[in-house]
Amino acid sequence: MKKQFLIACMVLLSFTTIPFISQAQTIKISGEVSTPLTVDAAYLQKFTQTTVVRKDRDGKDHTYSGVILSEILKGAGVTLGPELKGENLTKYLLVEASDGYQVIFALAELDKSFTDRAIILADKVDGAPLATADGPYRIIVQDEKKPARCIKQVTAMQVHFVK
Repeated sequence: MKKQFLIACMVLLSFTTIPFISQAQTIKISGEVSTPLTVDAAYLQKFTQTTVVRKDRDGKDHTYSGVILSEILKGAGVTLGPELKGENLTKYLLVEASDGYQVIFALAELDKSFTDRAIILADKVDGAPLATADGPYRIIVQDEKKPARCIKQVTAMQVHFVK
């Protein structure tokens, strides 16, 4: 009888912890960085929130809120600002999603000294957490005509030199 009770408790516990695990997801930042970094919800709370309004596939404008991506990358020691010149302009950011989808950004696209376009790591849309199918983290690119680089379910970011 104890064995059956223990098995039932383990099954019940597995159903209650799975949603918690998915919400506690982290993003690994690695590659050509001075300090590899793991980003989670607590880390993102340290930054000023920025909003970006963009039209999604549903044809409606949505307000995303999150952190400017370059601010997060600075924490990992990614080459930005005055050092982003010469050979360093051949560096790019590879962003990966949980389903294997990948997109690339040149570091200059993310640097405020090169562009006024906001690219954020969003965790909210229209004031609510991202839907499970989109989050918990999504890249949102301001004013890009197609949403192809607004990658959902971000799990990793790697900085590399073009070879």
